[in-house]
Amino acid sequence: MAPGSWTLLDGIGCLVTNDPGIGAGPLGILNDAALLLGDGVVQWVGRSGREPHAGKVARFDLDGRAALPGFVDSHTHPVFAGDRADEFAARMGGRAYTAGGIRSTIAATRAATDAELAATLSRLTTEARRSGTTTIECKSGYGQTVPDELRSLRLAAAHTQETTLLAAHVTPPEFDGRTDDYVRMVIDEMIPACAPHAKWIDVFCERGAFDADRCRAVLAAGVAAGLAPRVHGNQLGPGDGVRLAVETGAASVDHVTHTSADDVDALSRSATVATLLPGAEFSTGARYPDARRLIDAGVTVAVATDCNPGTSYTTSMPLCIALAVREMRMTPDEAVRAATLGGAQALRRSDIGVLRPGARADVIALDAPSHVHLAYRPGVPLVSHVWKGGIRQ
Repeated sequence: MAPGSWTLLDGIGCLVTNDPGIGAGPLGILNDAALLLGDGVVQWVGRSGREPHAGKVARFDLDGRAALPGFVDSHTHPVFAGDRADEFAARMGGRAYTAGGIRSTIAATRAATDAELAATLSRLTTEARRSGTTTIECKSGYGQTVPDELRSLRLAAAHTQETTLLAAHVTPPEFDGRTDDYVRMVIDEMIPACAPHAKWIDVFCERGAFDADRCRAVLAAGVAAGLAPRVHGNQLGPGDGVRLAVETGAASVDHVTHTSADDVDALSRSATVATLLPGAEFSTGARYPDARRLIDAGVTVAVATDCNPGTSYTTSMPLCIALAVREMRMTPDEAVRAATLGGAQALRRSDIGVLRPGARADVIALDAPSHVHLAYRPGVPLVSHVWKGGIRQ
């Protein structure tokens, strides 16, 4: 090998690779490890002191710290304006969440300038990166007009390739009593205009939002326009979201708080990932999903932040890992895997969420001897170093 300037991360006390062919257990753990990063990818992984000769290499000693793949946050809503702190306070005082507050964010987002929306988006993605997120999915959905959804996607594309058109979020106020007319506008106008700027199409299949038939029509139109499907489902109560996601071959169904035995069975026999969003339950006071039940049934699980101004105003994947362990009956290993490889699977990516030769060189180091400390020491900013594409952030 004769690279120009590569980086050797040496002295790793505990390395999570997520590749059982490299290390021990499902997390593929190597102790006393090293990683060679170059040209944006992992070039080599192995025991410290055994790295191949690689020409000019910048050595970085992690001094016994743990290292793992960068977090993959596969569900966020960071393109918005306004604040819903009052709503949060009222909810903590006993008022139930029914999805109605989304309209207040729509009004604020429509009124905001591009510069204002871009500033919020930049602030949130920077915040996420500092806490270890190296891949983030960004949804639209707080415009619900063609121009506003289009500008949301264009702004998001400056930060990620994982852009999602959340066309069917809620029926906007100008379509009150005319949900079918809104769905027709989404299919005939919004999707054709926005599809070139998105990778995914998403729907909110929930009471207070859209029923399964309307969601199915929107997803079909999105797929016909070249977008891949995702689904919000089974958050506020039992419903058709999980079954719709499996039926349409969606990459993920997100929230899945209220699932029947049939829902779990359908997920276990599909390639659809169940993305759990514990920040939403933390913020709404709702019950948490039963991750243990899903995992024991063989369902692939991801953990993400659901960053949004109303029901999960956090960018912290470490917080969500801690909540997944404490409130959703996941082990620390399962939660870390769900926040890295699980998120990658929810985005149908094989180049992230794992540290093996050829994978993207997205690595985080912790001020801790093992990944378990992410749940063991909740609320402590343990992420000490972040490399994205091999470049230290």
